[in-house]
Amino acid sequence: MYTVHEAAKLSHITVKTLHHYHKIGLLIPEQTTEAGYRLYGKKDLERLQHILFYKELDFPLKEIKQLLDGEIDREKRLIQQKYLLEQKADRFKELIKTINTSIISVKEGADLDMEKMFKGFNSEEEWKEALTDQTEHLKNEYDFDLSSQTIDVEFMNDTAMEAQSFNEDMIHFLQEGYSANASQVLDRVKEHLTFLKRKGLPSTPQDFLNQTELFIADDFHRNMLEQQQIGFSYYLNKVASNYLLNH
Repeated sequence: MYTVHEAAKLSHITVKTLHHYHKIGLLIPEQTTEAGYRLYGKKDLERLQHILFYKELDFPLKEIKQLLDGEIDREKRLIQQKYLLEQKADRFKELIKTINTSIISVKEGADLDMEKMFKGFNSEEEWKEALTDQTEHLKNEYDFDLSSQTIDVEFMNDTAMEAQSFNEDMIHFLQEGYSANASQVLDRVKEHLTFLKRKGLPSTPQDFLNQTELFIADDFHRNMLEQQQIGFSYYLNKVASNYLLNH
């Protein structure tokens, strides 16, 4: 049997997430002690694995519960999830093709959408070209010369992919009407800050709040976010405030 902390550590999710899954009936631990401690068995962890696979595929929790509450053929379900994840990988390959097309557009002098800031690029030169507008803005407004910084292409690609994924998730939450203190929203922020910490980037709750306040105060960055979704910069700031209060 595994305690809630052990189950969270094994699955790389938060205890708060497991509590939420229990609360909505998605993952009910095999035992609960007289003292109220949750204990998870092998079947619980297998179910949790399925939950996380489906969550990775962007299935809503309500739909995941419906899928898992039926008859479970574990091997068949794993094969199905493998197929769906392979499809998702194929979609990423198509996105990479789209990115390469955008790079060609840059070289030809075509106008580019601000979303290029969150795409992966193949070389330091291409990253510098993509960051031209931001570099000029930071130099003019804050006397910070980004062009003098060495660009680690792999590092930039990894952080850009996470930034894109995080923004897409936050926009989804905003569009679906999730409050800025919803557990799903705050859990995603925690995942994002954990990623930033691994990369050696500012990653405290206060750092996140400071960043969102800059997004609102600075026209360049606010417009960049608002082009993706109206109200996005203000929603991020509210989320950051709630995350700081809860951590």
